[in-house]
Amino acid sequence: MEKSLELINTRIRDGNARVVAAEEMPSIVDELGEEGALKEVDVVTTGTFGAMCSSGAFFNFGHADPPIRMERVWLNDVEAYTGIAAVDAYLGATQQSATQGEEYGGAHVLEDLLAGNAVELQATSRGTDCYPRRSITTELLLEDMNQAIMLNPRNAFQRYNAATNSTDRTLYTYMGTLLPRCGNISYSGAGSLSPLPNDPHFRMIGSGVPIFLCGAEGMVVGEGTQHASRGGFGNLMVTGDMKRMTNEFLRAATMTGYGVTAYVGLGVPIPVVDLDVVRHTAVRDEDILVDVIDYGVARRDRPSRRKVSYAELKSGSVELGEEVVRTSSLSSYRMARKVADRLKEWIETGSMGDLALPTRRINPEGVSRPMRETQQAPRVREIMERQVISITEDEEIRTAAKRLLKGETNHLPVLDKDGILVGIVTTYDISKAVVQDGKHRCVRDIMTRKVVKTHPDEPVDIAARKLEQNNISALPVVDTANRVVGMLTAIDLGKLFGRRWMK
Repeated sequence: MEKSLELINTRIRDGNARVVAAEEMPSIVDELGEEGALKEVDVVTTGTFGAMCSSGAFFNFGHADPPIRMERVWLNDVEAYTGIAAVDAYLGATQQSATQGEEYGGAHVLEDLLAGNAVELQATSRGTDCYPRRSITTELLLEDMNQAIMLNPRNAFQRYNAATNSTDRTLYTYMGTLLPRCGNISYSGAGSLSPLPNDPHFRMIGSGVPIFLCGAEGMVVGEGTQHASRGGFGNLMVTGDMKRMTNEFLRAATMTGYGVTAYVGLGVPIPVVDLDVVRHTAVRDEDILVDVIDYGVARRDRPSRRKVSYAELKSGSVELGEEVVRTSSLSSYRMARKVADRLKEWIETGSMGDLALPTRRINPEGVSRPMRETQQAPRVREIMERQVISITEDEEIRTAAKRLLKGETNHLPVLDKDGILVGIVTTYDISKAVVQDGKHRCVRDIMTRKVVKTHPDEPVDIAARKLEQNNISALPVVDTANRVVGMLTAIDLGKLFGRRWMK
């Protein structure tokens, strides 16, 4: 069974189209069956409202007198990219203010413009014969721009992995704040209300399809950057006229410790032309599975702790191992519903015009490859000290002091009787023990048991960050059995980074 797009558009023009939000479709199919739903429903509307870092806008400011070729430009102290033309620039949502840092960025500039606020433009140039001016400062409203075209390279993921953190410290990420020892799980996306889970093979959503974008009618350009639909992580590149948008559906935000992002409201209408569309738009949160990824592993390929459905995530808690862990959404389901409902209203009133099928299909088997690295980042094993002076936990503090002096080191890894790392003791620990009361006799009494460590294959940059974050100057290097195979010190890192700088 099929239904033509022409028939659907005729019903829309006549005001007779049956339009439903995606969350209504499963119960309609349950009640009427697939064939009954195909006859009854003409359009399914979708919606999502969440942090979409890969967003921004092209601006044309118009020519000044005398004219200037803008080589660098700032909007409210947020730098935009100007390597396009004389008075054109692209402002990315995540670009941070030169003066306010992560408290204000490109997304805030976009939000200010949509709110009707003036922004300060500053631009500099070296000056040329045809563009003699070297600097300009002025204030602009959105209406002063010749064009303000939103072009978002990567929006509306099919799904998004959830995040947790197995380390002993709080992590600040683009997935929000992750508490230590898997204390919470953060996730994003509207699940079954989102556009792409309702069209997983990209039959209805592709280039040229009209969409809802930040309160205005926009359009799908094509697949987004890092499109990886083969694994269920497809996304869209989208565009729209900012002058028609509203800041109700575009909001700036700052992720603590990470930076600026933009919350974007995006919805896609899906014409119900056949039974395949009916089946896909009847998707439920229980059907959409994602991995809970451990962001405590600072590598590209982070491990998964388990698979969960959006239904589980939305329930407020998930079982992880033997623990029940709280979940929280970075997205607003209330706003996603608002997007889908506003889109439904547009179609029912005919204000959106005719729907369209893709002029060019998006690849349903897209794959995102990792970066090709011609030079591997240096590993800890390349610079660590292999001759390690250690001590056992049962030895006297006096013995530790002698080894520290003799070994010309400030750190002694502490081992148990089986040679396993159980702590670390420093010259500071010994000095403090002597000054305080002199009662402690064994190393186990003064050692630090919670040891920050590294391993031979860890990239040096990650090890250096551990030193910085924990305000320490050395890391024991351990193998998979937690046996010490080396020491990495700030001095070792200083020598490496010094060589890098010399090159």
